Amino acid sequence: MNSHAASPSAFKTEAAHALKKPQLKIALDRATNLLQGRRTEVITNYPEFEEARKLAVQVKDHTLENLDYYLEQFTAAAEASGAIVHFADTPDEATGIVVDICKTREAKTATRVKSMLGEEIGLPAALAAAGIERVETDLAEHIIQLAGERPSHIVIPALHKTQEEVADLFTDKHTRQRSSDTVEALVESARHELRPKYISADVGISGANFLAADSGSILTVTNEGNAELTTALPPCHIVTVGIEKLVPSLEHTAVFLRLLSRSALGSEFTQYVTFFNGPKRSGDRDGPEEMHIVLVDNRRTTMLGGDMAKMLRCIRCGACMNHCPVYSVIGGHPYGSTYPGPMGSILTPALNSLEQAGDLPNACTLNGRCREVCPVDIPLPDMMRALREQQWREKTGSQRTRWIMTTWAYFALHPWLYRLAVKLILPSLRLFKSSNNRLKHAPLARSWTKDRDLTLPGKKSFIDQWHSGKTN
Repeated sequence: MNSHAASPSAFKTEAAHALKKPQLKIALDRATNLLQGRRTEVITNYPEFEEARKLAVQVKDHTLENLDYYLEQFTAAAEASGAIVHFADTPDEATGIVVDICKTREAKTATRVKSMLGEEIGLPAALAAAGIERVETDLAEHIIQLAGERPSHIVIPALHKTQEEVADLFTDKHTRQRSSDTVEALVESARHELRPKYISADVGISGANFLAADSGSILTVTNEGNAELTTALPPCHIVTVGIEKLVPSLEHTAVFLRLLSRSALGSEFTQYVTFFNGPKRSGDRDGPEEMHIVLVDNRRTTMLGGDMAKMLRCIRCGACMNHCPVYSVIGGHPYGSTYPGPMGSILTPALNSLEQAGDLPNACTLNGRCREVCPVDIPLPDMMRALREQQWREKTGSQRTRWIMTTWAYFALHPWLYRLAVKLILPSLRLFKSSNNRLKHAPLARSWTKDRDLTLPGKKSFIDQWHSGKTN
């Protein structure tokens, strides 16, 4: 791994570092602008989107309210199909189960796909400690594995990389020379490197997008076909998946599949939707000899009983970060966890601690774009506001922030004093304007102006403009 933050407690330092990377900004602009445009177009052409979103919320909330029932139903159906089901309360238990399975089979290499849950529980480090070679098969995951970096996005883990940077990386790390640096040539180069490793892998490890309780089915959604090579060729297939991925039936997955691809990449449907039901049976031409499913809790049941329960609706589409103005300028690494952006600002404190990840819910303008685009209507701004209120009650935020908020509250509760302060501050701020009528520096606002120019305030306050009838 490189020097990217391994902890959300370093958010401010890493965010400041990210702002000084011009290539990062180029990569983020290219990707987020493209994804936003695609989503807008595909949602416009899907008039049933709001109806599907409401139905998805109902299905998710019902499943979470009856999670114990559906876990039992899924386990029984999966075991009936020949799979071996394991339950893990903590990340250590989950990685321990996976490593023990690998050791039992004397595995030396393991291919991986759909690996965000694996990142959450620390599976890459656990496999390395056990001496098992890990091979990431998703193209973006392959890129960041070669670069020794962390994922910066949950759908496009190498979103922070430009095409030019990937070309340089492949030139340095791949064994085969390319004819050009086009996207097609880069993809072909990755295929050439990965194909032999698919065939020789001792174990295939996957995540899952959905679990169908009625049939015990595992669903993966991909655009590259690497999931099928990862799960079908090795003699053993291990699935690591969070318990919140359950839905009642295969029929219900259709609702989410229509929402997922549109929200994630702006496409009507994904290239591959694969259903796994146990290991190879008599007469099957391919498939693993053995299949294990590791159902991971990792504080999810704790979330069910609290204010963060709605976060468990999340289907990991990444739409919230694609539209987040904060993510679009710093990327995912500063968040210091598996889950960046708005959804990570909720999940990371819930899965770790608010004390450690306290900066994340505060790194938000509360503009509401994340909720507008969320396919399961998670009230992300409200939840971040609730975490801020929790920090205030528990006195875990910075003393400087508490002093500022206390001072502002005093002025807000005394309107005459507030208006007087505004009348004094507005002309004072205009003294600091630059040649382009922006604020490059302002007293007590260095945190804002050190990385950006601020709009010059008007000559009159909003209230004065309102009373004069001139608010435009």
